[in-house]
Amino acid sequence: MGLDEDALDYHSSDPPGKIEIATTKPTNTQRDLSLAYSPGVAAPCEEIAENPDDAFTYTAKGNLVAVVSDGSAVLGLGDIGPEAGKPVMEGKGVLFKRFADIDVFDIELDTDSADAMVNTVRAMEPTFGGINLEDIAAPECFEVERRLREDLDIPVFHDDQHGTAIISGAALLNAAEIADKDLADLDIVFSGAGASAIASARFYVSLGARKENITMCDSSGIITEERAEHEDLNEFKQEFARDIPGGDLADAMAGADVFVGLSVGGIVSETMVQSMAEDPAVFAMANPDPEIDYETAKNARDDTVIMATGRSDYPNQVNNVLGFPFIFRGALDVRATEINEAMKVAAAEALAELAQQDVPDAVVKAYGDQPLQFGPEYIIPKPLDPRVLFEVTPAVAEAAMDSGAARKELDLEAYVEKLEARLGKSREMMRVVLNKAKNDPKRVVLAEGDDEKMIRAAYQLVEQGIAEPVLLGDADEIEATRRRFGLEFDPIVVDPDTADVEEYADRLYELRQRKGVTRSEAEELIRDGNYLGSVMVEMGDADTMLTGLTHDYPSALRPPLQVIGTAEDADYAAGVYMLTFRNQVIFCADTTVNQAPEADVLAEVTRHTAELARSFNVEPRAAMLSYSNFGSVDTEGTRKPRQAVEKLQNDSSVDFPVDGEMQADTAVVKDILTNTYEFSELDDPANVLVFPNLEAGNIGYKLLQRLGGAEAIGPMLVGMDKPVHVLQRGDEVKDIVNLAGVAVVDAQQE
Repeated sequence: MGLDEDALDYHSSDPPGKIEIATTKPTNTQRDLSLAYSPGVAAPCEEIAENPDDAFTYTAKGNLVAVVSDGSAVLGLGDIGPEAGKPVMEGKGVLFKRFADIDVFDIELDTDSADAMVNTVRAMEPTFGGINLEDIAAPECFEVERRLREDLDIPVFHDDQHGTAIISGAALLNAAEIADKDLADLDIVFSGAGASAIASARFYVSLGARKENITMCDSSGIITEERAEHEDLNEFKQEFARDIPGGDLADAMAGADVFVGLSVGGIVSETMVQSMAEDPAVFAMANPDPEIDYETAKNARDDTVIMATGRSDYPNQVNNVLGFPFIFRGALDVRATEINEAMKVAAAEALAELAQQDVPDAVVKAYGDQPLQFGPEYIIPKPLDPRVLFEVTPAVAEAAMDSGAARKELDLEAYVEKLEARLGKSREMMRVVLNKAKNDPKRVVLAEGDDEKMIRAAYQLVEQGIAEPVLLGDADEIEATRRRFGLEFDPIVVDPDTADVEEYADRLYELRQRKGVTRSEAEELIRDGNYLGSVMVEMGDADTMLTGLTHDYPSALRPPLQVIGTAEDADYAAGVYMLTFRNQVIFCADTTVNQAPEADVLAEVTRHTAELARSFNVEPRAAMLSYSNFGSVDTEGTRKPRQAVEKLQNDSSVDFPVDGEMQADTAVVKDILTNTYEFSELDDPANVLVFPNLEAGNIGYKLLQRLGGAEAIGPMLVGMDKPVHVLQRGDEVKDIVNLAGVAVVDAQQE
């Protein structure tokens, strides 16, 4: 099927549309219903009647936005009316929820005047925390927004005006930097004089451009003061009328630094781009067809053409989803009375700054592994970059507080952590560990230090103050990669081929001489980053080590096991994954090391996994898993976890509840534990799951991850004498950073 047919099928599949209402509180019992409605609901009603601000405490108002439209100017479709515009407004709601966890009611109004729309929206103010105006024709949209901003005590934002202005404004900031031009000196030409163009021109002035350097063209040509005197131009066009000779768009573009297209496709020629100033910026944002196509504009000149469009199939897409969800998130969270110019500028500057940072691997993969590095082909972040939420939103919230628009003050550091938690429980859990790591950073050896991902991870570890990385690898290759990615840091590098590693070879020989390693073999092995890193940690020249990114797991684990070994109270190492669900965290062991553990191994693994859980501020409750429940099946396989439980329960040093053997659903379902097996030591579902063997552990965690929707962090190696963690081949930079944070906390506990 074609795109149209696919879209119709997508929207009509049961249930029709794209949004639904979901309850946020339990409604399973009579008491639940009496709290949700009569008689319990009277209590919050009375509180709000006494203090209307309590609506933010007791209702969803503080996280509820109205997307309001009359369908008079739907993008690419025109005046199609309110009902036909409803799929677009539902889609807007999807984007609010997906990118900023904001709930939306879409409201399509059958009104025939600005007065009617303003009066209707004004009457709905008690319901909402903010109003997003959408697809309203100009010039009425200007009046509607202005009057609602004046009348309402909640944020009002017309995305068609300000969204494009903010995102293209971020692009403008970075284009000026790349071209080494001063914003105040830019000669800017607009094609189009509608709502988006007027708002963008105004916003560029807020960013630092000069109004006298902005030339605006409509379908009749350059908007001049002479035209304003003789034609019936609306007040918004007159605002940008210039005292210059008339002419057409081609005349305006000659010598211009920046072209901003918010008009119709195909009206800019190659010759017009050639007439522009050195290293021009061309923002051709008409949709679906830009004013000039990407290839034609780029090929028009020999110097750098910094090109942006509204399309997703070309670099630098000016996409409003980079703005409105995060702007509203910040505005709602400080209970702002408006979205003012300072908040918009803060959003644009935060977006521009984010584009200059290293891009997460997950974002690169989402866009087909195309290179994403600050430069002419990458001047604004991608919409799927999760960092936009906790970079742009706090900037908007801070600007609201600084400008007096906020009714609630936030601790910005704590706020960032709260925002990260919205992206998933794993981020919330990792923030606990990373904050601990920052309190006392340790030296982390990255054994495969000349790998691109390791170098980028090292940069982030330094930038965030998590650790002091040591890169093992080819020094020239590391420096070349650092320069290629524009990573401004001076990492510690140890090149095994050129550094003096004689002392480490001696120590390796001393440790392994009765394990079949000769002196000459030790000299050869020490050139391997895994052995060199292991000896550095063993000798105390580093605190911890990461490896495994380019090796299979057994090969990566072997050197640290041989050199560092297990802890004094441990005979075995084990691999643990932390799985995070929406409101739950589970540690799964052993998933990577021990194939058929005996009872004492299972007991030891349980103790070390419980210690790991506590490093994440999780109080462990351990369950030994089996296909048997408390002796219901008696085989050699079920006896091992049962014996491990007995061993742990008889150990006075074990200060956490543990029980088993039990089936997986028994371990994680409270009703089964408390009703069927009320004698269990576990009063609540287990959060440490110890599998009976490696096969079950590996299968189990992967099923939970893939079918259960869990996010996985790990594998984290427990039981080692000094902190070592083995990555999985193909791990991303964020995985390396996370595991390094875990390693640092491990080292702190040493």
